[in-house]
Order: sequence, then structure tokens, then C-alpha cells
Amino acid sequence: MRVYIPTTLPGLAEAHKAGEVGPAPLDAYAVTPALREWYVSDDIEELEYAALTRAAQASLRQLALQPEAPRRRVVVVVEVEDAAVSYDPSRSLDQAGLGEVRLSAAVPMTRTAAVHADADDAEPDVAAAAEALGAADAGDDDAQFVVDGVEDHELLWYATQEIPGLIG
Repeated sequence: MRVYIPTTLPGLAEAHKAGEVGPAPLDAYAVTPALREWYVSDDIEELEYAALTRAAQASLRQLALQPEAPRRRVVVVVEVEDAAVSYDPSRSLDQAGLGEVRLSAAVPMTRTAAVHADADDAEPDVAAAAEALGAADAGDDDAQFVVDGVEDHELLWYATQEIPGLIG
């Protein structure tokens, strides 16, 4: 199963050094039955993009809690056995929980398929979105506009051999 793990550049650097993404349990995103039902699509690429987008939103939340981290969203894409992944089907009607999964064990970096991250030029918008997140959650429409604006930046794709350059 393909799983999208939200993180930050320092988190990616730590995983690279440790040789695994962890510790478990890990919250991540994947194409779950609820995500399939919500998006009403059979196109696996569309569904995987939706899971990636959800993970990027979670990465932004991590950045809001880590003011010292570079302002770039990061998602590690891993391939794991289905048995390593669990999800709560009772959250299938909750839009906030779409695609959420939990990994029961740390994931070796050798299971990494790719990494997605913002380009350098996204940093000002990502910084503004991370700062506005609390106000957006409290219902501030202007802050929500700032948070939503970060979606204008597509995450770039990096091969696993490019990770050292990304974190360096």
C-alpha cells in the first residue's frame, strides 16, 4: 500500500540519519475506502493526489508547531504491507479524517518511493499559512484564505537519491 507521511525538512533529515521514518505509531494518509467514496473516483492517480494533498496539509500543521523549521511542506511516500496500516472506518463521514491512516511500526527508508516538498519560492506563502493556521481554525475567513493559498504551490517530486541534497 502506498502511504503518504507528513513531515518537515528537520523530520526528513532525522529519518534519513536514523534510516527509518518513525517512531511508531505514525499518522499518515492513503487511499482509504472513505477517501474513494468522498472523491467518487476510480482514477488511482487522482485518489493518490488527494491523499498527498491531505498529507501536505498535515505537514503545514507540523510547521505551525515548529517555528524553527524551514517553511517547506514535506511528504515522504512509502510502500508498506497492508497489515501495517490501520484506519478508523467510523470517521468515513468526517471530512477532516478523509484518508487518515496509522502505521503500526516505523518504516525503513528503504521503503521510500519518493519525497514531495515545496520549492524554495513557496517559503513565504508557507510561512504565512503556518502563522495563520490557528486563526483559520478559529473561523477567521481571511486567515483561511491565506492557508488555502498555499495550495497554489505544487509539491515537487524528489527521488530517494536526492534526499541528501534536499536536507543538506
